[in-house]
Amino acid sequence: MEKLKNCILNQISIDNLSLDAIVSVFEPMEISKGNFFLESGKTCRQMAFIASGYMRMYDIVDGKEITLWIGSSGKFITSLSSFVFETENHWNIQAVTDCTIYVINREDHYKLNKTEPKWLEFDNLLLANSFALLEKSMFSQLHTTAKQRFKSLLEVEPELFNTVPLQYIASMLGITPESLSRLRKLN
Repeated sequence: MEKLKNCILNQISIDNLSLDAIVSVFEPMEISKGNFFLESGKTCRQMAFIASGYMRMYDIVDGKEITLWIGSSGKFITSLSSFVFETENHWNIQAVTDCTIYVINREDHYKLNKTEPKWLEFDNLLLANSFALLEKSMFSQLHTTAKQRFKSLLEVEPELFNTVPLQYIASMLGITPESLSRLRKLN
């Protein structure tokens, strides 16, 4: 729970009593490599904080897996639109490695929004960061080269390249695995 506490403390100013009330609602869960946190076609009723390991969010298009995002330790992951609006989810969220996560269900999440003002503040920052990440990803796909995207990811998450299969990283970068291999050799 310390990583979850630190994540919250790094974003907002909060007293220990409120912080303890918030983290007490999260349930620890272990997900083995290859297992799913969420599958496409289901309604997402949980949000997870990744304490350790890597999870990927992907879809299958024309028989090909397309990775939208790879979440690492210290990040939250969910199907945001399904979680908020209780609609059918379009993404698979799968453990790429063995993972330890802390899970909050939708009902507890919204109860906290009403009872803990600091959770609402943190939740709003999570939402804003999710949109900023999506915006950055879209801009990157439109206005940067594969080499620039690769270098940027390598700077921000170098461990990703030692832990996550390269085909997932290539897909997230919008390139082929062969192109990623060439870029890695040049670096």
